[in-house]
Amino acid sequence: MAERSTAAVDVADNSGDKPLTAQAEQSTADGVAQSRERDTADDSTAEANGTTSPPGATTPPELHSGHKLARRYRLEECVTRLDGFSSWRAVDEKLRRAVGVHVLPSDHARGRSVLAAARSAALLGDPRFVQVLDAVEENDLVYVVHEWLPDATELTTLLASGPLEAHDAYQLVSQVTQAMAAAHREGLAHLRLNPSAVLRTSSGQYRIRGLAVNAALRGISSETPQRTDTEAIGALLYASLTQRWPYENDAHGLSGLPKDVGLIPPDQVRAGVHRGLSELAMRALANDGATASRQEPACTTPDDLAKAIAEMPRIRPPEPAFTAPPEYQRTTYQQGSYGRTAQPPGVTQPVPAPPPPLQSRTGRALKWAVSALLIAALGLGSWQLADALMDRGNSGDSSTTKTTDGDEKNRPKPLRPIAIQGAQEFVAEGSAQDPESVDNTFDKDPSSLWRTKTYNEGPRLAPYKPGVGIMYDLGSAKDVSAASIKLHYSGPNTTVELRAADSMASAGSVSSTEKFAEGSTSGTSLKIKAKKPAKTRYVLLWVTHVPNSGQDGYYRAGWKQAITDVKFSG
Repeated sequence: MAERSTAAVDVADNSGDKPLTAQAEQSTADGVAQSRERDTADDSTAEANGTTSPPGATTPPELHSGHKLARRYRLEECVTRLDGFSSWRAVDEKLRRAVGVHVLPSDHARGRSVLAAARSAALLGDPRFVQVLDAVEENDLVYVVHEWLPDATELTTLLASGPLEAHDAYQLVSQVTQAMAAAHREGLAHLRLNPSAVLRTSSGQYRIRGLAVNAALRGISSETPQRTDTEAIGALLYASLTQRWPYENDAHGLSGLPKDVGLIPPDQVRAGVHRGLSELAMRALANDGATASRQEPACTTPDDLAKAIAEMPRIRPPEPAFTAPPEYQRTTYQQGSYGRTAQPPGVTQPVPAPPPPLQSRTGRALKWAVSALLIAALGLGSWQLADALMDRGNSGDSSTTKTTDGDEKNRPKPLRPIAIQGAQEFVAEGSAQDPESVDNTFDKDPSSLWRTKTYNEGPRLAPYKPGVGIMYDLGSAKDVSAASIKLHYSGPNTTVELRAADSMASAGSVSSTEKFAEGSTSGTSLKIKAKKPAKTRYVLLWVTHVPNSGQDGYYRAGWKQAITDVKFSG
């Protein structure tokens, strides 16, 4: 059993709040409207716990519904009012869309830090985070405008109805970990990553709200931000598997663990929990190197956790339940009773007797005539079959055998599938597209994919970029004759080249590879067949043209493509 983790609960608010991860705190409105009853209850709890405005904080500005900021953002509903700031659901009247707004006085002790955090988060531009749209100081106010996602659901709401399925929990921890790893590589931390900060969209994607901004609004800081966010991800995974908060205190609508038992693995809290995910949660929550069961090292950064997830076997979505079709029932019309008088209940209808057989003299004669015709037909057919077989035997069996042997030699051998042993993104120029999702192209899961970035011009990527692609390792040199590629977007003109390479390089010039096949399609399926097989171990799948597609979730419209499945044969 692991020792109880304390890194996540040692991050305290400057105003004297209880530890961040160990208690239920209220969230700002970063994308999902919360009811006034919930806010009132949270504020009452904050008062009961002694949560007051920090020293130096001024009274929140007296704003009201209908107030406009910058003659553009009309405030609609206040969803949070705490610690000298307020959060609102608003309307951007210029673009006619819903937005969220955090407002605090410009002389607030945290005003400058909130502005700096918001502007840093806006520069990240990662679609896995709720985007900061504006950060302004004017008219004695500091306000931060961000996206509002009306179709998204908080993880808190999802867990209220029960724990997540193993596949959903895997998608949650995988997407959140990859997003936070990317943020930390840019020097940004969250420090308030809890179930209220994670949203699931209608397309099944998870998005994180309040990056850097939520912590700045509450004056939260940490000497070990990567460790803090990693343990917070572990707590999210723990709660998703068990519907329990991994600390003694109840928080975020979830019951805490029993007192004096320590941090026990999720598969000991609830039966049927996936063993690999249970150990992963404990490695993220582990303190001072203690782990749940195995001697695997603790994950202290999002990058460590992302590597641990990549080493796990991929968890498949559950098979759809089969519903048996209803039993076939005959109607009264099919039973031949249409138009008859309905019988009283309980009365059995008489079954009509079948017609009598032909018993007359004419009937007997007819039966004998039919029988004679059948016998004559059988005899004639047997004689013709025997005669045909004798003629075939006399025509010479040797020539037939030679012809058959020749056909077998000339017939092309059927193609056999070639297993892919590994892959990595190949970058010829500029930045990578989606290097962390390359394995999705050969994991046999049609819902996972690798996608390109969105370009403003197309369909040809050159001269702005020579192309994008993935280098595949077949394990050993194989005769590659064909490829089958499943695409996510349709439309003219997706063009893909197959190129033989000498090594598993992640970057370099395309001219160092040799093209042996090419194909184009306007649909979502592309089959490429080479005129002559290429013997190679490394195959570069090189995309030079992409279609124009509309907005997909949080991916904007433009020239782009995504690959869901790749298979080679030879």
